[in-house]
Amino acid sequence: MLKDKYAVGIGEVLWDLLPSGRRIGGAPANFVYHVTCSGCGGMLVSAVGRNDSDGIEICRELERLGIEASLERVAYPTGRVSVALDKDGVPEYDIVKGVAWDNIVFTDELEAIAHRTVAVCFGSLAQRNPVSRQAIMKFVDAVPDTPGTYKIFDINLRQDFYDREILEHSMQRCNILKINDGELLKLREIFYEESMPDSEVCKRLKEDFSLKYLILTCGAENSFVYADDKITFRDTPKVKVADTVGAGDSFTAAFVAALLKGSGAEEAHSIAVETSAYVCTQKGAMPDMSAFYGRTVAGLR
Repeated sequence: MLKDKYAVGIGEVLWDLLPSGRRIGGAPANFVYHVTCSGCGGMLVSAVGRNDSDGIEICRELERLGIEASLERVAYPTGRVSVALDKDGVPEYDIVKGVAWDNIVFTDELEAIAHRTVAVCFGSLAQRNPVSRQAIMKFVDAVPDTPGTYKIFDINLRQDFYDREILEHSMQRCNILKINDGELLKLREIFYEESMPDSEVCKRLKEDFSLKYLILTCGAENSFVYADDKITFRDTPKVKVADTVGAGDSFTAAFVAALLKGSGAEEAHSIAVETSAYVCTQKGAMPDMSAFYGRTVAGLR
């Protein structure tokens, strides 16, 4: 991957208010952190409050973590999410509405970044407001459709912040669809017959939306990658779980980074499984990854 090319995460950046304390979060930010840790050129595109302390501190934390970002300063408060963990470390979210990342605007700067983008990861949550939805779609459309360029729709179905139109338009634009087993149930309910088997839903989604890859993760059990030539399967490693916050984002990032560095889908799948399993042994979505990689990564820390 060329140094002047980006793997972009576009959408929400916010403060996760965890039981253990406040941590920077948001799926796109988590994606960019782990892409950067892998050695690729990550770029976060989002928005923070124009003058609020939360936004100032997010900028400082991103700099500390080595995350390059293009952040619009807008007249809305920086995002916050209250996160509660159940007995298995699985997070439950209370997501504040009407915040900065709901109001991302597509600018000339973002168009220039899009033209230098080789992978863009976006979700459904940041499209709950038409302002950000329009900006995200314009950005994805501006990314060149060339061989080796990846547009990843990592669905993030939270509360009631999605509908059929958002999902359909996003899947029409992506060439990699990443879902978990809970999201698979929702997609079947929206697009197909209730009796359709899981594997058939995955195959139909891949065919109906002309996907290069469909990734299905099933938590602590296993995961699948549906490609044109075969389906790969990996068991989830059994680890001592600290929490699962950001594990799915790290999986997506590791898979995409591996593809960008020349791995095939099977190898990328294995790397993604090991990466997300390690993240589950750590607290928070952006743990120190130097022990996992066996080196201090990307100049971080």
